[in-house]
Amino acid sequence: MKKVLIIILALGIISCAPIRVSYDFDKGTNFSKYKTYNYYSDMKTGLSELDTKRFLESLDAKLESLGIIFSETPDFFIDIKSNTFQEAQRNTVGVGLGGGGRNMGGGISIGLPIGQPNASRQITVDFVDEDLKQLFWQAVSESSYTPNASPQVREDQLSAIVEKIFSQYPPKQ
Repeated sequence: MKKVLIIILALGIISCAPIRVSYDFDKGTNFSKYKTYNYYSDMKTGLSELDTKRFLESLDAKLESLGIIFSETPDFFIDIKSNTFQEAQRNTVGVGLGGGGRNMGGGISIGLPIGQPNASRQITVDFVDEDLKQLFWQAVSESSYTPNASPQVREDQLSAIVEKIFSQYPPKQ
């Protein structure tokens, strides 16, 4: 029984693809001056309406924990964009056929895909100073995406993405 639980746990960990995040920021920015935020009113996130709500709720909670509060007269605006794409199929089986003899040879090989391609989602979060009219911080996350996941799984995944995105905010100068 113990071995079965260990195998199930290992498979669960393996199936969870990591969240990769890349950051960029204006090195001359004084991040301590940014204490209030708001979202662009015409923001098109690329997420479903429910996923947008989940992502924004998680984002609001994380920013509040960092001491940055929502305001109608913000220090900066947040823009969120996302897109989904299919990763290249990596799991294949090779089938080969060959022959040769008397200084001649030949062969054919075919790679047959196994399983379904993995869907990935990229979410970009931009912090824009409207007074200066410039982007001062950006995070781009990439992670696996399951379009037919349950609402709880979606919420957990979006919360994990937000946590990973803000694990390096404010950046070390």
